[in-house]
Amino acid sequence: MAGAGLVQIKRRIKSISNTRKITRAMGLVATSKLRKVKEVLKTNEEYYKSVIETKDLVLSKLPEETLNIFFQGDEDKDILYIIVTSDAGLSGGFNVSVINYFRDNIALKGYSPQIIVVGEKGIGYINKLGYQTVAEYVDLPDIPTMKEVRTISQHAMDLYKSGAVGEVKIVYTKFLNSVKQIVTEETLLPITMENEEIEEDYIVEPKVEDIVEDVLNLNLRAKILNCLINSKASEQSARMSAMDGATKNADDLLSELKTRFNRIRQSIITQEISEIVGGAEAQK
Repeated sequence: MAGAGLVQIKRRIKSISNTRKITRAMGLVATSKLRKVKEVLKTNEEYYKSVIETKDLVLSKLPEETLNIFFQGDEDKDILYIIVTSDAGLSGGFNVSVINYFRDNIALKGYSPQIIVVGEKGIGYINKLGYQTVAEYVDLPDIPTMKEVRTISQHAMDLYKSGAVGEVKIVYTKFLNSVKQIVTEETLLPITMENEEIEEDYIVEPKVEDIVEDVLNLNLRAKILNCLINSKASEQSARMSAMDGATKNADDLLSELKTRFNRIRQSIITQEISEIVGGAEAQK
């Protein structure tokens, strides 16, 4: 019986050891990817800041009588939500946090929004909540680029300009640091000024009315790109933490199993010695 117990423990030790190799490797890969995406995010933040400044400058020069749909949403129409999740799993509570936010702040309040899902993992969650998606975008690269963003932003812009939706919002995970990330909801359309005090006087050429739509499209794409990069950084950070935790749990289990294995083996050896000694005494 004891021998059978040793065989079973050996199998568990081998199985957990193999799993530990996988979780450790995935943790190292996530750490490497996080380092890269953090560098990209730092650069992107500067780019996005300059886009905001340009957008606010153009809006400050725009006569009030030219204000149009880009600045005035329609509360009587549906809201389009862009829900940003991951394509891969094993990232702890990363996706669940985004979906829980959507459920608690949107679904349970009785809203019936139109939904674009970014990331394969979010599709199943949204369907389980009883919602249908108007579009799904999956297989995004580890470092999102304007190539992916253009398709998403154009779809959102088309729905907004056609009057199918009155607002466009995005729910994503904002990366604060490697320890803290928060699920955030932001409005993409209609456009608002983020800095209404433009101190310097600029001359805009050609006419501001001629370039305003191009600037607003650029602002929309830049914002979505910033959100996607934040989400990717948060995803890798969550995966790194999850895999580190799994590796630590595997270490604890291995330590416990090895201790149990040694105790059983010691018990078997002690019993065998006792039987040998008993047999020797019986021969006297």
